[in-house]
Amino acid sequence: MVFVNETRTFSLCFKNLGLNALLVMIALPTLKPISTHHATWVKILHWVVTGSFLALAFSGVVILMCHPRLYWGEVGNDLTPALFELPISRNYQHGGWTTSMPFFRQAGSPVSADRTYDIFNQNGWGRSLHFLSAWFLVVAGLVYLLMGIYTGHFRKHLWPQSGELTGAAFWRDVVSHVRMKVPAATHGPQYGLLQKCTYVVVIFFLLPLIVLTGLTMSPAITAAYPFLLKLFLGAQSARTIHFFAFLALMLFLLIHVVMVIRSGFKQQIRSMTLGD
Repeated sequence: MVFVNETRTFSLCFKNLGLNALLVMIALPTLKPISTHHATWVKILHWVVTGSFLALAFSGVVILMCHPRLYWGEVGNDLTPALFELPISRNYQHGGWTTSMPFFRQAGSPVSADRTYDIFNQNGWGRSLHFLSAWFLVVAGLVYLLMGIYTGHFRKHLWPQSGELTGAAFWRDVVSHVRMKVPAATHGPQYGLLQKCTYVVVIFFLLPLIVLTGLTMSPAITAAYPFLLKLFLGAQSARTIHFFAFLALMLFLLIHVVMVIRSGFKQQIRSMTLGD
């Protein structure tokens, strides 16, 4: 709990000294409490987003294992060149295909071939879980955005204050975190400069980016909103961007957990759950 000093004045009359109506103005502090704890809505949405993100990460990796190839452009499949492949399942460079056959005789015709290899394929439940978890993330994210604006949470706690964002201050904070000189846990959102900048990037750039690229991979969505395909240079480009946004968010999550442990795990968990 911190206190903000305001002043109120009152008059003292001294009559015992024979002074008639002597007025002395004295300023005394009035203590007004300001809460520094996480708001209840912040705590609830924090854990909803955390749970949905972990479910999205798990199901997303399963989907990627089914087809561990990434492309750039509008289309891509096992029979077209990949931007790169990931060795994360037995489907990696399996080469289990019969001779490919073109659908048409002209050059550039689509091709087809039968598989001769027992591929890893858990796409069904993986996509269903991914789609369901995504709605929890989107709804919680929208509520967080609206509440953050309405309550001034972004302005008071996340957005760097005037004069706070300087190159020297930012670099000092980076060096301190690299050296693991992490401030002790507080009861609420007293964030350092590096934390504020990181949260702003995650909330206002990475999360919207991963949601929009995810929507761009849906033919039903792009049929209604074709500008998404132009924005991300094609469905397969959106999938590749989606993958790199996922890596950035996973890196953020890993560092976030490390900082929570280093700054006082019990206090941090208590502050973000039912504690003070």
